[in-house]
Amino acid sequence: MEVILQNLTKKYPSRGKKLREDVIAVNDLTIHIPDGKLMGLLGPSGCGKSTTLNLISGLQKPTGGKIIFGDQEVTYLPPESRGIGLVFQNYALYPHLTVKQNILFPLENLKGKSRLFKTEMLKKACEAAALVQIEDLMDRKPGELSGGQQQRVAIARALVKMPGVLLLDEPLSNLDARLRLQTREEIRRIQKETKITTIFVTHDQEEAMSISDLIAVMNAGVVQQTGSPQDVYDNPDNLFVARFLGTPPINVFEGQVKNGTLYIGGDPVLDLVHAGGGLSEGAFGQVYAAVRPEGFILSENGPLACRLSGVEVMGRDITVVSTNKASLAPKVRAVISAERQADVSGPLVRFSLRPAKVFLFDKNTEKRIPFQAAIRQQIGACHETHL
Repeated sequence: MEVILQNLTKKYPSRGKKLREDVIAVNDLTIHIPDGKLMGLLGPSGCGKSTTLNLISGLQKPTGGKIIFGDQEVTYLPPESRGIGLVFQNYALYPHLTVKQNILFPLENLKGKSRLFKTEMLKKACEAAALVQIEDLMDRKPGELSGGQQQRVAIARALVKMPGVLLLDEPLSNLDARLRLQTREEIRRIQKETKITTIFVTHDQEEAMSISDLIAVMNAGVVQQTGSPQDVYDNPDNLFVARFLGTPPINVFEGQVKNGTLYIGGDPVLDLVHAGGGLSEGAFGQVYAAVRPEGFILSENGPLACRLSGVEVMGRDITVVSTNKASLAPKVRAVISAERQADVSGPLVRFSLRPAKVFLFDKNTEKRIPFQAAIRQQIGACHETHL
């Protein structure tokens, strides 16, 4: 089922004497989620992603805007009339009921024409349990299960009615690292098998990027950027998105652009023209230059010099940790392949930069300066002028 959020807004009235303005949790949010896709709502704590999920589910009413499922507006419909499945962060299982009874619970509360015979309910419960692979746990109670097993029960309970939309509110936050990896793979498998439109809320960018068809990065109640995970990572619209996505995080420097060259700390580190990049008119002068950790190339004659702090061996990769006066963070982290024999014995390390992994941002607005597209236009205009 297609889900459309149009100019969705949620305000809470001020309760303090000093702060008299309303608190805006979700601000004019517009998102389109195609039928059968998994959308990750991603952002830091307090950005409005869980509030957005509560608005979609009907647990909260919006201050403004519309929520549309397919061709039906559901903005003010009660939760039970929306055809949704909801998995809470804390699972919210009934401790006195068995796994089977927990899964059956939504079906037993159906009324009118939707009411099912007991045999039909048992069949659907068994199918949901098989989908999440807990058939052998049906007679246990939640207290006898591990965290991962409880999570599967919660998902089975949400899926048993085969909802049109499945909502997951940080479902992996209570699991350990290995179990998180396994469970997120299971969520993706289940979503692909059922083809249910799914909205997955998380603050963990690795989770969102690994299982989502689309992601929406949020901050302060506003969607900063939407798109496929790889496209958002490769083409961030602003500095917030660039910083939020990526592990280790992107390295940000105070930079300057002069005559088609990027300078960091007074050193000319990248010829933007010959690198296939370019400059818009506003790109001249002071900028933020952001470099992904994989955008550094160790080179004896590299133009960017940093003072070596240490080397972290991660098995497949090596992280070279250094400092640079122009860096906004205390440390600069460069990731290189462990197969590469790197000479990091001296006090300094030098890097060349991969142009595709370098981004420029306006220092005032922190919006991306699309220098690569701009230079192609400038070069094309120059060619036309000379012809």
